[in-house]
Amino acid sequence: MPSVLYTASTFSHIVSFHLPYLRRFRELGWQVSVACGGEMRDIPYADAVYELPLAKSMTDPGNFRAARMLRAMMARESYDLVITHTSLASFFTRWAVRGMKHRPPIVNVMHGYLFDDRTTGPKKLLLPAAEKLTAPQTDLLLTMNAWDDRWAREHRAARRVEFIPGMGVDLERCAASPDTRAAMRQKLGLRDGDVALIYPAEFSDRKNQAMLLRAMESLPDHVKLLLPGRGALLEDVKAQARDTGLTQRVLFPGFVTDIPGWLAASDIAVSSSRSEGLPFNIMEAMAAGLPVAASDVKGHTDLITPGETGLLCPYDDAAAFAAAILRLTEDSALRAQMGRAGKAQVQRYRLDAVLPQVMALYLSAAKETNT
Repeated sequence: MPSVLYTASTFSHIVSFHLPYLRRFRELGWQVSVACGGEMRDIPYADAVYELPLAKSMTDPGNFRAARMLRAMMARESYDLVITHTSLASFFTRWAVRGMKHRPPIVNVMHGYLFDDRTTGPKKLLLPAAEKLTAPQTDLLLTMNAWDDRWAREHRAARRVEFIPGMGVDLERCAASPDTRAAMRQKLGLRDGDVALIYPAEFSDRKNQAMLLRAMESLPDHVKLLLPGRGALLEDVKAQARDTGLTQRVLFPGFVTDIPGWLAASDIAVSSSRSEGLPFNIMEAMAAGLPVAASDVKGHTDLITPGETGLLCPYDDAAAFAAAILRLTEDSALRAQMGRAGKAQVQRYRLDAVLPQVMALYLSAAKETNT
């Protein structure tokens, strides 16, 4: 029986994005193992689950212990394929196989390089260097946006580079009835005239929720902001809302599972992120028929056609963001038009269309390396 090992920085990443692929491997007769850091989670379709001492800091000793654990696992289990996700886990997974005489083929799924042309400081040197260092151990690299794909090919970041339209989105899950919208808005205390913005994301420097609150200060009182999610900066952003008098207009529900319900209650999707791969939150919002206002960065630019499916603003420009939101807030016909266009455009990212493409590439990596 062939075997595959999935690695990622957190178990929640696997649960959120990869269960359809684990299920497909099982259907094909593969044995599936998963090794991750973060909070332990039950992983459907996994035959074995391993906890790794991964930490966010690249130099944390736990990461090197995780690499040694992975190396021992790969030597012991003789996997036919290793598929790695997220920047931290992918680096230490590939580091683990350096110098191995008989190693499994490695597929690195790039969900978004954490650098781009505007990156400055140590990250500008360290992050690209880490990718180049582990390129010889990367048999197949899958990219999701134009900038990452171009960089990977120019810098030979893998033996083979292929472009994929993300991991696929279950578009039917994003559909909701008018009754759902009415019930959810009532539950959230939204009135008929309120315009609700939504940004489900981890609270971090990269996601930059702080900028959205600065933009909210100059927007009318009937504009509300929904911020589902958790993360290191959640309390800081809550404090910012208190200090700027926005506590009645910004909702912090924490981690939520009913994203379709929250999208149904909303009128505009927003994203203030510094960089993205191919963001699920934007694709799900488009599938739900919402227009999008987002920062003009990689990942967003791959999904949003300015003036047709949404609006793009310079990164961290609160005034420009507020102006874009105000334009959409005041023109319900434009919101509806952009929402329809986005719903049509996102069809190419359907899970049932994407999954066969990605699986074919996974299996090709196993076949090429093991023949």
